[in-house]
Order: sequence, then C-alpha cells, then structure tokens
Amino acid sequence: MSTSRLLIVGPPGAGKGTQAAILAERLGVPAISTGDIFRANIKEETELGLQIKSIVDSGSFVPDSLTNAIVADRLTWDDATDGFLLDGYPRTTDQVVELDRILSTTGDRLDAVVLLEADTDVVVDRLLKRAQEQGRADDTEDVIRHRQEIYKEQTAPLIETYDARKLVVRVDGIGTVDEVSSRIADALELAGAAK
Repeated sequence: MSTSRLLIVGPPGAGKGTQAAILAERLGVPAISTGDIFRANIKEETELGLQIKSIVDSGSFVPDSLTNAIVADRLTWDDATDGFLLDGYPRTTDQVVELDRILSTTGDRLDAVVLLEADTDVVVDRLLKRAQEQGRADDTEDVIRHRQEIYKEQTAPLIETYDARKLVVRVDGIGTVDEVSSRIADALELAGAAK
C-alpha cells in the first residue's frame, strides 16, 4: 500500500469525523482529529481541556499556536509514519503554512485534500438533531451558525490554496454514510491520491 497523507475538510456538521474514520481504516492510517483531541482533554478536565472548553463554549476556535503544537506532536507518533488523515486541521491559511513546515521536516507533503461540500441549512439541521441526541450543550443554533460563518471566513480560503496545488477532491457530503464514503473512495481513486 502506498503512503497516504490526506486532509478532510468541510463545514462543521458535514460528516468529516464519520468519513475520516471510515477512510482511515480503509487506508490503514490513523485519523487525527483535533476535535477529538480537544474533547478528550475537556472530558478528562485537564488544564488544556479547561482552557479549550471556555473557547469552544463561546463558539470560537482554539488558537493556532495551541492547535499547531498538538498536531506537530501527534504527527511524530509511530502510527503516523506511513500516512495519516487529518480532520479539523488546518482550518486557516496560517495553519496551512505551519503544516507545510511540519511535513517538510520529514520530507513529506499532502497527497490530497478531500472537500465535503454541504448546504449550510442542511448541516445546521443535522447538528441540532445531534445536539438533542447527544446532549451537546455547545451545539445551540446560534453557536452552530457562528461556526459556519467562521468556517466561511477563515477556512474556505485554504481551499483556494490547495486548489492552486491541484490537491482538492470535491465530494457531495449529503447522503447516507455509505453513499458519501463510496463517493470519497471513487474520487480519490480517480485523482490517483490513495490506492
């Protein structure tokens, strides 16, 4: 199997976490989710977790400096040597620059960027339903819509950066888990990014 260094992006609620887990398992690489790392620290009430909780509860994103350090450390783990799938990082063009720097220390680069595309109202409805089912206090409609706006302002420009590098693979993120997973596999195969 060839190495696969991928990134999955899309608006909050587009199903990135679910699809990242499926794709990472298929490729035999770890799915590295900054959100999962943050939530684990919040649950364990670590110093980092308490700091992150106050940021997340306000609907904001964790500062680049903190996120960059966490990702840089995680990519040094043995399971990421032959590839990885990043979920939730980078979110901004500044983080793209930092990820380039981190990867350049080992002579690596991204193979592809999977962009899950989804209508804002559809993902807002999806997240409100999830909030009710899982009791997630941070998922109020105002906070969800605020995150969608932050995504558009800060994260969408990184797509332009990766588009210029011809790394973006666009996938319709609306449908059943299996339908979207199949679309991702087909799109990556077509792009020759993951075997």
